Amino acid sequence: MNLKIGIVGLPNVGKSTLFNALTNAGALAANYPFATIEPNVGIVPVPDERLDVLAKIYETDKIVPATVEFVDIAGLVAGASKGEGLGNKFLAHIRECQAICHVVRAFKSSDIVRADNKPEDDILKQAKDDIDIINLELQLADEETKQKVESKRKKDSNDENIHYLTEKPVIYMFNVDENGLTDKDFQEKLKDLVKPNETIFVNAKLEEEMADMNRNERKEFLESYGVSEDALGELIKTTYKTLGLQSFLTAGKKEVRAWTIQKGATAPEAAGTIHTDFQKGFIAAQICNYDDLKNLGSEKAVKEAGKLRTEGKTYIMQDGDVAEFRFNI
Repeated sequence: MNLKIGIVGLPNVGKSTLFNALTNAGALAANYPFATIEPNVGIVPVPDERLDVLAKIYETDKIVPATVEFVDIAGLVAGASKGEGLGNKFLAHIRECQAICHVVRAFKSSDIVRADNKPEDDILKQAKDDIDIINLELQLADEETKQKVESKRKKDSNDENIHYLTEKPVIYMFNVDENGLTDKDFQEKLKDLVKPNETIFVNAKLEEEMADMNRNERKEFLESYGVSEDALGELIKTTYKTLGLQSFLTAGKKEVRAWTIQKGATAPEAAGTIHTDFQKGFIAAQICNYDDLKNLGSEKAVKEAGKLRTEGKTYIMQDGDVAEFRFNI
């Protein structure tokens, strides 16, 4: 599965800074509107410590994580759907994404101007206003699309599967100051603005500072601010939860690898993510639980303990299943 997340937000909310931190791709981040003209794209490995454990068990150096593609959409403004700012150039890029990450400014700064140049007084009110602007622009864009589709259907009755922007799940990422990372009362007030959507709280500048740190350094750095996980980990975890996704694993001497599938996927469907022929010619799946493999230390020990199973076509895959598929082409 090619997971793609579109990152949207008004200018100067920290969107491109966060994109840089998420992907370490060096996208232009500047203190003026429309610093992002074309969408920046970064493909990032999904953090999964299970792969390191499996690599040691199977004695392989090749680790292939699942990936997520981030698309940094150019800053939107009020009237974008009617051509203001960069107009609706961003729409096609959002339509290709399974989920939208809406970055919202929730901090005060005399150094970074607001896109509307208004004085910063009430963070909560301005955050709500900014959210409403983006939501309205997406609604207006969908209305325009509906009109075009209806007009086209009058000429051609073939039904089209249109992915409307407002139907996509939205995860709200509030860019807060350092105090906001641990201020639970403030976070609850921000959550109330967007319920029932999922929310994440990050500090873009801290995330940027961690770009060149290794995993242990990042963990220690975040813990010093009272935070347990970085923006990448939070966003991917929240996106998986929102979209109903999970991972299964394959392992051997050649490589260990993670694959993204929908929750509820059957063994043949999981096999099909590796290759369509695997699904067509599916015979059975040899399955063991990751925790059993980790605790017992080898596939041989798992088998001897009676924890290696053979599953058929109706088996529903579970997160962390380590699978080997048997098929006939």
